[in-house]
Parts: sequence; C-alpha cells; structure tokens
Amino acid sequence: MWLIGRQPILDRDERITAYELLFRAPGDDRANFVDPVAATATVILGTLSGFGIEQVLGQHQGFVNVDEKLLFDDALELLPRASVVLELLESILPTEAVVRRCEQLREREWKLALDDHQYAAEYEPLYPLVDVVKIDLTVTPLATIGPVLDRLRRHPLRLLAEKVETRQEFQDCYDLGFDLFQGYYFARPVTMRHSRVDEGGATLLKLLRLLMEDADISEIEAAFRGSPGLTYNLLMLVNSVGFGLPRRIGSVRQAIAILGREQMRRWVQLALFGAGGGSGLDNPLLDAAAVRATFMEELVRRHPVLSRVRDAPDEAFMVGILSLLDTLYGVSMDDLVQRLHLSENVAAALLARQGPFGGLLHLVEQMERLEVDEPLEQVRELQMTREQVLEAQLKAFAWRTAVG
Repeated sequence: MWLIGRQPILDRDERITAYELLFRAPGDDRANFVDPVAATATVILGTLSGFGIEQVLGQHQGFVNVDEKLLFDDALELLPRASVVLELLESILPTEAVVRRCEQLREREWKLALDDHQYAAEYEPLYPLVDVVKIDLTVTPLATIGPVLDRLRRHPLRLLAEKVETRQEFQDCYDLGFDLFQGYYFARPVTMRHSRVDEGGATLLKLLRLLMEDADISEIEAAFRGSPGLTYNLLMLVNSVGFGLPRRIGSVRQAIAILGREQMRRWVQLALFGAGGGSGLDNPLLDAAAVRATFMEELVRRHPVLSRVRDAPDEAFMVGILSLLDTLYGVSMDDLVQRLHLSENVAAALLARQGPFGGLLHLVEQMERLEVDEPLEQVRELQMTREQVLEAQLKAFAWRTAVG
C-alpha cells in the first residue's frame, strides 16, 4: 500500500502557497528510498492517475523530488510544468551536464528547487537557474546561517526554511528573511494566537450546538444578531455565484432557509478555523481539518457496518473537523465536548479515540503522518480494502480543493 502525502509550504503570512508531495510505502516511515527514482515515479503516477493533479493540489503548486536519473528522463513530461516544482535532491552534483539540463528546463518554463541544500561555491552556476533553495534547519543551524543567506541572496531566488518545528524557529527564520516555511510548527498548540475561544469562536460554537440540536430557525437567527461580521460572511456565502440564485438574499432567515441546516453546519464548522485567527481557507489547520473530516466521512460511507447507519457520515465528519479545535484555540478537548453537548460516540472518539469513530480517527491521524504498516492492520480489521481507503483520501482532497 503506498500513500501520497501533502506537506504544506507556507508564505510569510502563514498561508498555504504550495505542497510537497511525499511518498510512503510499507516498512518505511521516513521516505528513505534505495531507489529515489522509483519513489518519485510512484508519486507521479499516483498523482496523475490514482488521484488526479487537480484533486491533490487544487490551485497550489506541488514540489516533487527528482534525482539525477529522473532529471534527464522523459518521464518528467508526464507532469504539468505550470503546477509542479522539480525539487532536485541533494545527491545531484552541479556537473556541466546537470547545469545544461537545468538551463534547458528553465527555457521550457520549468520551475526548479534545491532540496536540503547547503551552500557551496561549486553550485554557483545552478543558483541563477533555481526558483527556491530549501535549507534544512536540522542540518544548517540557525546560529550559523547568516553568511549562507548573504551568499544566496545574491541570486533572484526564494529561501525556504525546512523542518521548522517550533513557533520560535518560525519567528527566527521570519526575522532572517526566509520567504517560505515548511514543517510541523503550525500544528502545535504553541503556534496559535489565541489562548481561549474568543467572541467570534464562542458564537460559532453556540451556532453549531443549535444546529446539532435542530433548534428553531428563530434561535439560530438570533445567534447571528450579535455578530455583524458573521452575518456578513453568511450572506456573502449564500449570495455567491456558486449557489446560482435568481435574486440576492437580504436576511439571515432567508440565507438559513436556502443553505439548509446540513450545509449551514458544515459552513460553521469550517468558519471556526477562521475565527481562530488563522488566514482563512489558507490556514494550514483548516486544510488539515477539512481533509481529515471528509476522509473520515468517506471512510464511513465505505465501512461494512457504519455505512448502514443513517447519521454515521455526519458524525464522522464532525469528529474529524472538531479534532483539531483544541490545537487551534489552545483549550482542552474536554471543554469543547462539554460546550457542544456531543453524542457519546463523537465524544468517545475525540477524548479517547474509542467507539465506532475513534478507530477511524486514529487511522486517519496515522495516515496523515504517512505511517503505513499499522494502518494496514487497521484497514484489515475494518474489513475494508486499500483501494477503498485511497478512494476516500481522493474524495477528501477533492472536497478540500472545492471549499478552497
């Protein structure tokens, strides 16, 4: 079973600007391949045929690892050059042949990046040809990086800090003038700007509870009255061309009636991430939560038992989208569960990874980390096939692309 993972690449505003496409296979949890060409070929084939480039990347660019053999291979033509950045592995030496090949690729409008790079004078012929240089913080410590950056800034390229693991590392790299950032720092509680659920988040939590309880429309409408910004966003959503309305909407009640409670609930769940101080739909936590929630929902639709339970897909989506709110707001999951009066099954999944949805959440979390061997066992226990799991992942990527 192979998996394609997407690790977000963020700009200085902490918005997603690209993804690195990663590959994992059973028995390998760090992408260390005896044959990097085979690994990258799998990414290419999986992206184009198994997933679809638009489903995986949406409007963003994708960084794909390339070694010297693949650099000279016609297989690169399978990739759409407008959407892909060729990430040259550190094993590639700047020989005359490599420099000529990169010049040819640049002439044909390919974008190039140097992966895990350490500055060396011998690479000077390559620097004018690349768009991005990725610097691994575990290899090049921040304390010694100043002179390296000065040399690289002589060229018209962007600097990407890779393996940024803490908020402090992000801030240090930001202050040093890095343009792009990649790592897991955004998924840790220390990265969040809010230590509590603020007023906007509290209103959304109240709305979510009302929708879950099937409250009267007047109660839902009243919840909007104290939040002009939320009301504006709701009306903008319903008036958007995506709904194809013959006339514009002038009241919250009309908007609620047109959206319907299910779509309203989905919108509120996603809006919670915007209220958390992120950068809207380009907030990396929203990206993770949207994929996770839809992945769980699609897994339930393929589950031999849960697929026959009417409310199971909605509950699975709820579990997925709420599972990152504690990180976003810096509050305990117990607090969130109490605020929302969640069902036993949803609460058990969020608090202890137990119950019918707990195992699914655990599976999805492992797959996000591109751990493969243990999820394979879980997939078998769920009486599902690898193909069903990958199909569900594709649906999740596609839905995230649609909302973004």
